[in-house]
Amino acid sequence: MLILAGVFATSFVIALSGAMMPGPLFATTITASAKRGIIAGPALILGHAILELAMVAAILFGLAPLLTRDMVFACIALFGAAVLLWMSFSMIKSLPKTNVDWEAHDSSNAENLVFQGIVMSMSNPYWTIWWATIGLGYILYCRTLGLPGLAVFFAGHIMGDLSWYSLVSVIVAKGRHLLTIRVYRGLIGGCAVFISCFALYFIYSGISRLAG
Repeated sequence: MLILAGVFATSFVIALSGAMMPGPLFATTITASAKRGIIAGPALILGHAILELAMVAAILFGLAPLLTRDMVFACIALFGAAVLLWMSFSMIKSLPKTNVDWEAHDSSNAENLVFQGIVMSMSNPYWTIWWATIGLGYILYCRTLGLPGLAVFFAGHIMGDLSWYSLVSVIVAKGRHLLTIRVYRGLIGGCAVFISCFALYFIYSGISRLAG
């Protein structure tokens, strides 16, 4: 139970760290929330979740036999750690200039918010990189815990996304003063420190599997 709780917590924070970095989905959430209110964020994340569930299934049913090899796991873990460290460094480096563009504009005219969530997620190169490295390593680990491990990982991941984008929708719809730049930067900085520690764990796991 403690292991599953740890999986949920780390999955939640890692997802939150990625979600907080502005991208196509963030811009769409702002504009959609201004038009449709607080339901925009959850609806967009539903589309995002559908896409990510398909990605998890593809990894499990197509690539899992190859990815369970010790050498492959170690390479994925070490490369994922490198991506995490790069991500953490980039987040910390960008803190002085980090801002929230409340005036972002969405170029899509699609009416279906769920569909927009899928399209905007796919349009972000970081999404593919994340699942090919960090997400892949996470799935390989959770696979050893069986279906409960995978379910808890996915639940934590989606809840991280849902929490942030729901908050963004509330702020846009109800009042932008709720999230100051200082608070926003503090959240990003805290997440950056956390994922640095998580990267060290990935390095340890990769080396341990090689030494196995």
